[in-house]
Amino acid sequence: MTVNTLNAKNLAAPAANVSAYLKSRARWSPFEIAFWVFAFATIWLFPGKHLILKDTAILALFALSLDLILGYAGIISLGQAAFFGLAGYFAGLVAKYGIVNEPVVALVLSGVVAAALGFATSFLVLRGSDLTRLMVTLGVSLMLGEVANRYSNITGGADGLQGVDIEPLFGRFRFDLYGHNGYVYCLSVLFVCFVIVRRIVYSPFGLSLRAVKGNPLRAAAIGIPVKWRLVAIYTVSAGIAGIAGALLTQTTAFCSLDVFSLERSADLLLVLIIGGTGYLYGGLIGAVIYKFLQDWIANLTPQYWQFWIGLVLVVLVLIGRDRMRNWIGTVRGAVAGVGVRLLPRSITLGGAAPDGP
Repeated sequence: MTVNTLNAKNLAAPAANVSAYLKSRARWSPFEIAFWVFAFATIWLFPGKHLILKDTAILALFALSLDLILGYAGIISLGQAAFFGLAGYFAGLVAKYGIVNEPVVALVLSGVVAAALGFATSFLVLRGSDLTRLMVTLGVSLMLGEVANRYSNITGGADGLQGVDIEPLFGRFRFDLYGHNGYVYCLSVLFVCFVIVRRIVYSPFGLSLRAVKGNPLRAAAIGIPVKWRLVAIYTVSAGIAGIAGALLTQTTAFCSLDVFSLERSADLLLVLIIGGTGYLYGGLIGAVIYKFLQDWIANLTPQYWQFWIGLVLVVLVLIGRDRMRNWIGTVRGAVAGVGVRLLPRSITLGGAAPDGP
């Protein structure tokens, strides 16, 4: 056996191990399948809650965009509202003036416009420390808000973009006041975007992002193009945030300067504090908890709901995320154990026909 053959085998073994590792991580777990089955079941289980569920799906998609750069690339941002708002106004303007009538096509174009802004600003955002990134991202969002306010003849200014007429989906499903079609639409878009993000995270590209987040200098030393990896993921994140903003405009037929506000970006941080970062379902679960907790507390004490939200966050920090993750791991293990016990029994009951005539 030649030396070249031995070297080829030695190189192929680690590559095969990495490939097997990525494939094992990319498999959908029973917990994930149950999560999405229940999510789509809410369409029929909670028909009277479709409005808040629609807003929750949009917030979850928005949080997913931030988790993609914060949890997996270590890029902290206070300017996700810039992409959210730009795409929101774009979707409203193309619908208002009849430029693009199909909502799905307008949604995709809105995401592309937001991704283009993300790519253009990524070279500024990725320079400097975390504090610099916070200021730059916040500054981009505030500048876009002022531009929208300045050209009020186009955007409507403080009164918001009015007269938006969103055509029915595929020419058949019109957005109603009760949010039924809007929720199905938002949930479907959330699922499609989640599948795309999940594929990115569990790919070799996503594995390199983790290396960049852990130690950029070491990642660059082993040949990973750190800068272009961060530019790429920041662009993708901007596109997803833009899709979330376009969903809000399409399902409400309205867009205001509030889409560029600091509070909107800050809400994302609260959602990720609740749900956790670096875990794709953290933003989704955090959005559900935050939105329904906000709705429940606001009904109890309309004037002091922010105090109680703050108290929940303080308790969450005191308990500690590691302890809560252990609790969740215990529950998931118990559910998996029950599934393993029931699966052989179901196969036995519905298995092969008995032998003989």
